[in-house]
Amino acid sequence: MSGASQINTLGVLGAGQMGAGIAHVAALAGLEVRLADADLARAQAGKAGIAARLARDVEKGKLAAEAVEAALARLTPVDGLAALTDVDCVVEAVTERESLKLELFRQLDAACPPHAILASNTSSIPITRIAAATRRPHKVVGMHFMNPVPVMKLVELIRGLATDEETFAATEGLARRLGKTTVVARDMPGFIVNRVLMPMINEAVTALYEGIGTRDDIDAGMKLGTNQPMGPLTLADFIGLDTCLAIMEVLYQGTSDSKYRPCPLLRQYVDAGWLGRKSGRGFYTY
Repeated sequence: MSGASQINTLGVLGAGQMGAGIAHVAALAGLEVRLADADLARAQAGKAGIAARLARDVEKGKLAAEAVEAALARLTPVDGLAALTDVDCVVEAVTERESLKLELFRQLDAACPPHAILASNTSSIPITRIAAATRRPHKVVGMHFMNPVPVMKLVELIRGLATDEETFAATEGLARRLGKTTVVARDMPGFIVNRVLMPMINEAVTALYEGIGTRDDIDAGMKLGTNQPMGPLTLADFIGLDTCLAIMEVLYQGTSDSKYRPCPLLRQYVDAGWLGRKSGRGFYTY
């Protein structure tokens, strides 16, 4: 593999919100995309969601119908990761649970061709640890997209301890091909974005827990006082409270620093199944 131009076929593992978003932009960018999930039905549902979003873009005049038709023709749902045998790169975008990611990377290592880059969309788990589950740690890299992927311009790139320069350059080139701007983060828990963002969200939850302000006042204060597009509690609901909790736990366990201790209220909401937008209730009701 001589560079990013050689990444012509992209596997995306996980057809949920993040994975579908990555597949969406990759297909529009001209790559052949294999969209995989636990079974074919989930992968097909992921493609159907992408098709519906692209159709809305056509209706709004943002995309030509021909471009959408060509993109969808390049996007193939497949039955599980065992079908990713012809890809040049895979981006894993499953639930932020370390044990699951490690097992999937072991399976990807066995299923994918030797030249394939294995990238993780993890938002907090160290890439070196993920890479160690494979026999190709030099070809494992972090490629952290922001949600929603078709809208957000940033991709955070993370080298594992063993990631080689060829792999990193190819991944950086892929991000550019997808129309993204990249930043490079050190392989430490939370990287750049979540190392800064999640403690802010956790502190907002703590302010609510301690009665410092109401939900609406905390969000309005941060939105209007710091010029953020949405308040931190609204943002937490959008991200998913289970994801916020998982990232805070990675930060807390990875640094042994009490400033990253998850707020008890955040944990309680997750225990109740109040996960935010995706469950219909979090700090707000949807």
